[in-house]
Amino acid sequence: MKLVLFDFDGTLVDSAGLIYETMRRTFEAFSHPAPTFEATKSIIGLTLDIAIARLQGKPHVDDEAVQMAAHYRSLFTIVRKDLDFREPLFDGIAPLIEKLVAREDVLIGGVTGKSRRGLDLVLETHGYTPHFFVTRTADDCPSKPNPAMVSECCREAGIAPSDTVVIGDAIYDMQMAKAAGATAIGVSWGYASVDDLWKAGADAVVDQPETILSYIH
Repeated sequence: MKLVLFDFDGTLVDSAGLIYETMRRTFEAFSHPAPTFEATKSIIGLTLDIAIARLQGKPHVDDEAVQMAAHYRSLFTIVRKDLDFREPLFDGIAPLIEKLVAREDVLIGGVTGKSRRGLDLVLETHGYTPHFFVTRTADDCPSKPNPAMVSECCREAGIAPSDTVVIGDAIYDMQMAKAAGATAIGVSWGYASVDDLWKAGADAVVDQPETILSYIH
């Protein structure tokens, strides 16, 4: 058996616009200059309070970052409705998931910096709730690149890290996978550069979702 663990933001779904707009409104509410779109993309994948602290140039999470994270969460669904953001799947993801679901030797899981509520919403939106056997979110584990998300998914699925593939678009995904002893596959259509993914320890970087299938055997 193989366990295939997907990151979500920037890997399966294009959520950068939604995340940026929610972050912009959050910073504005706390009378701070809004981060740039590029800066916001660079922190996608981190747990929210850590991401906000990084955007402010703070070395650690402080009380304000915690408060801003709470405000962000309160805004997220509102912004999603206001701007009709549906966090669309990237091209080629739907057929990839279909092919993996059809395989009896593969279990699919998710490892994401999203909240549990945010993950459930995306899975429900795209009809994937029944297909993801195991998931870990920012509500369940320490932030990436800590290996806990991967390690816990492996234990729950009963599959060794050496038989697990982690697929993500961020350096934190690659670092998390390698720290857990899993194979790390980067994707070029997300929010980090291909060069950064290689530097972070990627075992492979793919340009098309279907290419991922060749690494799951």
